Amino acid sequence: MTQKTITRADISEAIYRELGFSHSEAFKLIDSTLNLIVDALRKGETVKISNFATFMPHAKRERLGRNPKTGQEHPITPRTVISFKASSSFKTLLKKGK
Repeated sequence: MTQKTITRADISEAIYRELGFSHSEAFKLIDSTLNLIVDALRKGETVKISNFATFMPHAKRERLGRNPKTGQEHPITPRTVISFKASSSFKTLLKKGK
């Protein structure tokens, strides 16, 4: 099974074909949308896209990690991670595709 990666260019091409926007307008639309999502997540806001998914930022505390090869301990710095939770309707669509 070969896997294809969908890129911004692929999405903007689909918008161009299906909605009739120009290539540059379609790319600006995708770019603006993704920038809006990233900016909201940076601010610590949850982003919910109905019938698709919810993106939630989570702050992780500093913790002690271990190198599995040597066993040597070292601190892992605090960071923010993003969790992705698919909506139930999105999961249903995925199951129908199989």
